Amino acid sequence: MFKENRSAFSGFTLLGYSELPNLQGFLFMLFLSIYGGIILGNGMFIYVTVTDPALDTPMYFFLKSLSFLEICYTSVTIPKILVNLVVEDQTISFIGCAVQMYFMLLLGGTECLLLAAMAYDRYVAICHPLHYKVIMNRKLCLGFLFLSLAINVPMHVGQVYFLFTLPFCDSHEIDNLFCDIPPLLDLACADIHKSQLFVFAAAALFLVIPFCLIFSSYVKIISAILKMPSVNGRKKVFSTCSSHLTVISLFYGSAIIVYLSPRSNEITEINKLVSLFYIILVPMFNPVIYSLRNKEVKVSLGKLLSGLGRS
Repeated sequence: MFKENRSAFSGFTLLGYSELPNLQGFLFMLFLSIYGGIILGNGMFIYVTVTDPALDTPMYFFLKSLSFLEICYTSVTIPKILVNLVVEDQTISFIGCAVQMYFMLLLGGTECLLLAAMAYDRYVAICHPLHYKVIMNRKLCLGFLFLSLAINVPMHVGQVYFLFTLPFCDSHEIDNLFCDIPPLLDLACADIHKSQLFVFAAAALFLVIPFCLIFSSYVKIISAILKMPSVNGRKKVFSTCSSHLTVISLFYGSAIIVYLSPRSNEITEINKLVSLFYIILVPMFNPVIYSLRNKEVKVSLGKLLSGLGRS
């Protein structure tokens, strides 16, 4: 069936914002600037956390892994968006669409589980500080990362294969900036009930369950913070969690709206806009949020910039 679908047509057309022809040049420069900022910001964050021994901690291990995921995540979608803004042919091949969707789901799903691991790291640091170094050792940190990948790799192979074996209608126009599950299901000419159940099951595994784990971790964290006698101590501890909570709100909020909300013509336009949050805005703000909220990172960035200034 996959081969039959592939041979039936050459590919899909990504409509994006083609209804705004006068803004294509502006959108190209906007997305190019954002993409450059994402690469530069996350790349600098990775460099600082790798080169500074003071940042060789479990928290920064997860943060630099998150930054690396963000660079890969945006590189799957934004280059194609940029090309489509400057050429008339906005098509993407059948295989190209499947590959783009697979890596987007793989990296996004890995990020969901990584955010849950980061919440557990904060829970251990605040609720069990004396045992933190013993519990959050490098072996466990690497185990969280590889477990996230091990769960996501086979899961999304099956999901993408199942989706792309559906028969598609004559219209191959995807009303989105990139290949994603909801707009692709809109093109199917078959009963998509089973496909929707698969999507909801995947969303439960990679969105709902990690979110519940994060929520339970922060319930215990907040309870521990409120028991601290010092007001300054409570503020200091909470400041280490606020950046993580901000990123979780942006990422999970936008992803839940896109993948778990009912489909309609009105929702389609909203989803197209909301999808920009987790493919562009979250990766762009991540290094800014974590850098401004962490004194250690600001000190390391200061050393790096002063060193560059002297050279």
